Amino acid sequence: MVRRNTQNFDYVILVSFLLLLVIGFVALASASSDLGKLEENDPYYYLKHQAIYGLSVGIVGFLIGFHLDYRKYKKLMSVLFFLAMVGLLLTFTPLGTSSGSVSRWIQLGPVTFQPSEFLKLFFIGYLAAWFSGNKSDRQGSMTEGFVPFLSISGVVAILLLIQKSTSAAIILMAGAFVVYVVGGAKKKYILASMCIGLVLFGGFILGTDYRRERVATFFNRNADVEDSGYQVTQAITTIGSGGVTGVGFGQSAIKTTLPERIGDSIFAVIAEEFGFIGSAFLILIFFTFVTRIFLLSKRSRDQFGKLLLVGFGTIIGVQALIHMGGNSGLVPLTGVPLPFISFGGSALAVFMTMTGIVLNISKKI
Repeated sequence: MVRRNTQNFDYVILVSFLLLLVIGFVALASASSDLGKLEENDPYYYLKHQAIYGLSVGIVGFLIGFHLDYRKYKKLMSVLFFLAMVGLLLTFTPLGTSSGSVSRWIQLGPVTFQPSEFLKLFFIGYLAAWFSGNKSDRQGSMTEGFVPFLSISGVVAILLLIQKSTSAAIILMAGAFVVYVVGGAKKKYILASMCIGLVLFGGFILGTDYRRERVATFFNRNADVEDSGYQVTQAITTIGSGGVTGVGFGQSAIKTTLPERIGDSIFAVIAEEFGFIGSAFLILIFFTFVTRIFLLSKRSRDQFGKLLLVGFGTIIGVQALIHMGGNSGLVPLTGVPLPFISFGGSALAVFMTMTGIVLNISKKI
């Protein structure tokens, strides 16, 4: 049973969250030590960067989310969503910072952040506020619900796809769709949204060479193990080398050949060093964390709180599934970080803020 108490928060979520944070920094310390020494002459470079630009900001976001009544955000979500969209648009300007062939970051002095991560928080918040407004039949209306929802979601998705943030678009649209459904959308609009979304994503995947290549690699990763299939092949090999109990912390022998080992492939490093047991434990924590959020949403009497919970739970759950599934060869590898674990200050700060808000809602249930 989920605790009903206006004073106490949900301790299961708190403990799961703290465990994920600890595992994240332990995994990052191992995965990044030789990389930091090689690139920055400091084995703790990435760990310190994550603490300064991710954890410290995340603590502030978590405390605000935890202590400030979540219902006060309702009127602010439109403005926050607008600012996040402005940030996303700025990545297409000279303010945008590139990594490889993509420009997903904005650099302001010494600070670099990723606007798409903040969209995960503010777009879900915007939809939750919108669909919990005074007009209770909004979700069931074509002109006031379906068309505006589809238009706004379509703009967000297309911008992310143009930015080559395919995984972010999939994760964000999954969260938005669940909010729309739980908010009370009619079945015909749910089905129409699914069909239009599949056509949109299918068109972008088939219309771009590198996206087509990723899908083809998923079905036949051995076709080109030196190029398109290299990362997933190395990830699966790394996971398999861990066996049941793993090779031990810091003892990974394959991580140096693993692309994006501190980000998109960090689950493979964890699996090698801590084995099947460690991997299963991590999956269990994520399952407990996300399931508990959905249990809370079922008991929330406030529609805004309910929609925030299902949106945040979907975002975290889908992103974790895509990351671990991609590393294991169960889904196409799209290059998505593991929540709370992978290197990335913006992502960590956003997920910590989400958790603070979730715990605040739990105090009102």
